[in-house]
Amino acid sequence: QVRLVESGGGSVQAGGSLRLSCAASGSTYNEYSMAWFRQAPGKEREGVALKLGDGTLKYAESVKGRFTISKDNAKNILYLHMNSLKSEDTAMYYCAAFCRFDCWNLNGTYDFWGQGTQVTVSS
Repeated sequence: QVRLVESGGGSVQAGGSLRLSCAASGSTYNEYSMAWFRQAPGKEREGVALKLGDGTLKYAESVKGRFTISKDNAKNILYLHMNSLKSEDTAMYYCAAFCRFDCWNLNGTYDFWGQGTQVTVSS
């Protein structure tokens, strides 16, 4: 069982930056796939960025060039660095781990999820 705890969300003006963190615990294996998803009110959940176990990174077109996913393997923390934030980035952001199906797809199926952290961008 893997436990994921997100932090770092908050309110920021358009053009600002935030760094989300996802602390993972409960697995002795470190090289598993992890991803960030988000869900805005009234919209479906969407994949934002993923990091496969082999190090492959992938981003949604809407965040490419602005967001960066990274992982500190020593601390087992996944990050999402978000720059040039826009009002349309406002959403609840979720961390996910251990992709089970469709892992090259940003909207793949993951076994474990965090509770989410809210990001609000005001214009």
